[in-house]
Amino acid sequence: MRALTSRAAIFAITALCAAPLSLPSSAADEPKKDEWVSLFNGKNLDGWTPKITGHEYGDNYGDTFRVEDGIIKVRYDKYKEFDGQFGHLFYKDKFSHYRLKVEYRFVGDQCKGGPGWATRNSGVMFHCQDPKTMRKDQEFPVSIEAQFLGGLGKGKRTTNNMCSPGTNIVLDGKLFTPHCTNSKSKTYDGDMWVTAEIEVHGSGTVKHFVEGELVMQYEKPQLDPKDADAKKLIKDDKLLLEEGYISLQSESHPVEFRKVEIKVLKK
Repeated sequence: MRALTSRAAIFAITALCAAPLSLPSSAADEPKKDEWVSLFNGKNLDGWTPKITGHEYGDNYGDTFRVEDGIIKVRYDKYKEFDGQFGHLFYKDKFSHYRLKVEYRFVGDQCKGGPGWATRNSGVMFHCQDPKTMRKDQEFPVSIEAQFLGGLGKGKRTTNNMCSPGTNIVLDGKLFTPHCTNSKSKTYDGDMWVTAEIEVHGSGTVKHFVEGELVMQYEKPQLDPKDADAKKLIKDDKLLLEEGYISLQSESHPVEFRKVEIKVLKK
């Protein structure tokens, strides 16, 4: 019995030494290639930092961005009026090649003083500049925007469009410099949840999807040398945007984000 016990002990020690070590929690939590990973923990804004026009990076003025009932909510009940205080909630990491999925919906009434074009208007910004480099009074980060629009109860209003603060894209083989262009999505009225996705391949192709349907495609997201903020970011005459930060937008109409997931893709 003693000999048997010794052999068992030696085997156990050998197996333990051969077993792979568990990764530190920080490494284990990093998004893995070809797997959907949630960037929002459903409890709080850990990993996310706001930048609101007229306020310092990190100042969540008026509790604009908050988590309630497992949802990121954008609210203005503590504002006297909107007063051009456009906000963006930035995730801590940069990404290059990925697919991002966001579930959103518009609720309630627009904040007093919000511009007419911002009614039921929000979005997700990608390939963003580092928010720490934004001017205090800068309204939008230099980025590409997947613009979310809610229907107005009449007429057509597409969603997951493309807007380009400080940037340009190549559309249908030609440099496209207007600020926005519409997708071919359906119109989504009321307070229904909508699933929008963007598939980003660095400085290559970008695709927009709504409820699983491809609604827009373009390529070569790039800095606009004619834009003052973008001009500061140009190095060695390189305009193409290969990577950047992701942010959720606050444009004066209450909006909610129920899901923010990313799948990192192979280059």
